[in-house]
Amino acid sequence: MSAPERYDVVVVGSGEGGKYLAWHMAQDGRRTAVVERRWIGGSCPNINCLPSKNELWSAGVAHIVRRAGAFGVTTGPISVDMAQVVRRKREMVHGLVTFHLERYKASGAELVMGSARIVAPKTVEIGLNDGGTRRLIAGKLFLNLGTHASIPTVPGLADACPLTHIEALDLERLPDHLIVLGGGYVGLELAQAYRRFGSRVTVIEHGARLAGREDPDISDELRRILEAEGIEVWLSAEVEQVDGRSGDHVRARVRIADGHRTLEGSDLLVAAGRTPNTRGIGLEENGIELTDRGYIRVNDRLETTAADTWAIGECAGSPQFTHISLDDFRVIRDNLEGRHRSTEGRLVPYCMFIDPPLARVGLSEREARDRGIHVRVATLLTGAVLRTRTTSETAGFMKALVADDDRIVGFAMIGSDAGEVMAAVQVAMMARLPYTAIRDAILTHPTMAEGLNSLFGSLPIGKHD
Repeated sequence: MSAPERYDVVVVGSGEGGKYLAWHMAQDGRRTAVVERRWIGGSCPNINCLPSKNELWSAGVAHIVRRAGAFGVTTGPISVDMAQVVRRKREMVHGLVTFHLERYKASGAELVMGSARIVAPKTVEIGLNDGGTRRLIAGKLFLNLGTHASIPTVPGLADACPLTHIEALDLERLPDHLIVLGGGYVGLELAQAYRRFGSRVTVIEHGARLAGREDPDISDELRRILEAEGIEVWLSAEVEQVDGRSGDHVRARVRIADGHRTLEGSDLLVAAGRTPNTRGIGLEENGIELTDRGYIRVNDRLETTAADTWAIGECAGSPQFTHISLDDFRVIRDNLEGRHRSTEGRLVPYCMFIDPPLARVGLSEREARDRGIHVRVATLLTGAVLRTRTTSETAGFMKALVADDDRIVGFAMIGSDAGEVMAAVQVAMMARLPYTAIRDAILTHPTMAEGLNSLFGSLPIGKHD
């Protein structure tokens, strides 16, 4: 091992928040190193967000072509070339990795490829991918460790070598029958994609509803949309035993409300949550406490229990979205520069990129009730928005929650362009505008956002109207 090297800043993990922090620190003149085990730029551009949305788009194209006749367009028989789907995705990833390498070079931050372990306070030992080791001593240490797909402890499941999202997004063949364990975001997005590519798909969810954190009306609409495309959904179902091997033949014994059923398929995808990458790398031994769930314990400034050590993104228990990891960077940056910024009370928007997508920001009805917040609720069927008359994309609805002071405290939408429509409501929420500001705004016709006029116009009148 070479002599220890001193850096002003060491970042372990090159995910969204970590890389922006490293680039910022390096450009500010600090000697900065980033340690990355495998994915340059983190999971988002390599194996998660962008690759999945790339392949979901390909699946959407297949879906549109199959329905072309309804729009007056004549096509012949179609087929899906999964090898080309994956090639397109890989080309995108290659371009993104190249972009990241260029950013590292331009910023002056050093990228070190290897596996990190904390061996003393603010001291990182790296097993280099090319062989050998290095030991870096940091003035300030930032942990951007991320998470990985959880594999439930079901007998036979691990031995079946199931797919996670990583393998599912690199599959150059079409499964005959894909069994998906988990009815959350990853499971539903990939379930719909593979159904549109041409697979038979069954989703097994242990909870009583899909996307269980959502209100029942949202969950019910998601189920209706997916079942309308031929996806089989099993709810309140628990897998008790798995036999076989994914990619060949798998058999799952499932307990349901009225007994047991056996489900057979060709491939098995596990989408049952995430586990933080925090165990076995020396954190607790060096003063960095973990929570009961294995996340790094942090305060509202993302400081850990060790001196001059911070955690960023999913490993810190932050909401598991790339845009939140980026905001974690802003929180740390601003506090280091003497401007107070906190993770408390952040408004967290998110989208599920099924088609049509689900977008939500702020409180659900259940969350408002649990917090004792009285709300008025407005809903509008997506099909009532005139834009859908031109596109025939009528599935879904909009939903808004307004508090007694007329502020919008929650918004959800299932429908075309839901993420973009949500952003308009989010800005109004951040500005603490009354809902009447959107109700009375002049919104472009014919757009999906125009439906916000009708949505908020349908709200029961409050004392401030």
